[in-house]
Amino acid sequence: MRILVANDDGIDAPGLKALAEILAKEHEVYVVAPNKERSAMGHALTLHRPLRMEKLQDDYFVGVKQAYEIEGSPTDCVKIAINKILPFKPDWVISGINHGPNMASDILYSGTVSVAIEGSMYGIKSIAFSLAESRAEGFEEPAKCVPQILNLLSKTEFEWGPKTTFNVNIPAQKVVGIAFVPLALRMYSDAYIQRTDPRGRYYYWLAGDLLDTDANPDSDIMKVKQGYITITPITFEMTNFKLLNELKETFSKEKITL
Repeated sequence: MRILVANDDGIDAPGLKALAEILAKEHEVYVVAPNKERSAMGHALTLHRPLRMEKLQDDYFVGVKQAYEIEGSPTDCVKIAINKILPFKPDWVISGINHGPNMASDILYSGTVSVAIEGSMYGIKSIAFSLAESRAEGFEEPAKCVPQILNLLSKTEFEWGPKTTFNVNIPAQKVVGIAFVPLALRMYSDAYIQRTDPRGRYYYWLAGDLLDTDANPDSDIMKVKQGYITITPITFEMTNFKLLNELKETFSKEKITL
């Protein structure tokens, strides 16, 4: 299979290298990634400046067909790869391995997950991989499960919706199994720390603490803690169809005037 690999931790991230090289052992892999870390950018696009691209030497990643670094966001990487770099539509878009977890509502901000969602917006099967522990190295062992997960999700016995992406979190401890789970619910307290620069101007750092975590024993957070690789199908379908139909039914016989 022909696979496009991207991430948000940047072209030199150990997680990207481990992911690309293990996939390249069995597949035709192309890497297009940001030239530096672009974490927590969500689905941002570069609109007001040019996107600069550089093709890397052929041996930058072992076994990878081509690799490029982009001076842009994770989503930029997918868009320019599909529309300009690759002369074909890849079979898969695979993102990661992220240097930390992407679970619960955190996926709304995740560049890693946005890479995979962008792939699914083009009708390409897509997976986002994250390691459920923040670390800077040691991704070779977690990456060994990636081919197995890819083979599992390549099965045709189930219907893969056109707006669906799979979000996968790999536990840092010994893996005991695979669990298909919903996203947990958790919230943070948003706090901005005010500081002063050498010229006397204020600047701010976003901080905050975890306020609450869903106690659902079958959620992604809880299952990862138990040593399971968690797989969650997510969708970018934003319409609440249930409520939409209720609104139509409720107001269908009323004349609304403004």
